[in-house]
Amino acid sequence: MQQIIYLAGGCFWGIQGYFDLLEGSLETKVGYANSKLHAPNYELVCSGESGAVETLELIYDEVVLPLEKILKHFFEIIDPCALNFQGNDYGTQYRSGIYVKDIEKLPLIRSFVKALQKDYHNPIVTEVKELENFFEAEEYHQKYLAKNPLGYCHIDLTKAEQNQKKF
Repeated sequence: MQQIIYLAGGCFWGIQGYFDLLEGSLETKVGYANSKLHAPNYELVCSGESGAVETLELIYDEVVLPLEKILKHFFEIIDPCALNFQGNDYGTQYRSGIYVKDIEKLPLIRSFVKALQKDYHNPIVTEVKELENFFEAEEYHQKYLAKNPLGYCHIDLTKAEQNQKKF
């Protein structure tokens, strides 16, 4: 059965590149979530004016890639204690977050994050919220690392295969 979730963890190129490598990932798009402005572009998002966050829209097969596995993968590749940055990317558009349309998933996600806190000395600052909106990013951002294998990425994409075996 197909499900959808929105994940933000720094530059969306790396999040998309990672989740594209996982079994059960059916379709991905990158875009801008929870914007105060309608249909922001990259320049507006980078300015901070939109309040949007660079986000991955992940459509997945919940039998092959259940929500708990998605969360495990996600927290393996981000620093959930980093406020408004990941790797070398700084700004509110790079904050980490998990967003859903189906608010019935929020208690499970919040419970997962709460249990994960014991593994960290600093507070986890990853947002867990209902998705307000999602605007697809410009075409040149879609599958960027597949088109530009030497492009910058704060995520080690080789971890996808390792973590898939682990989880």
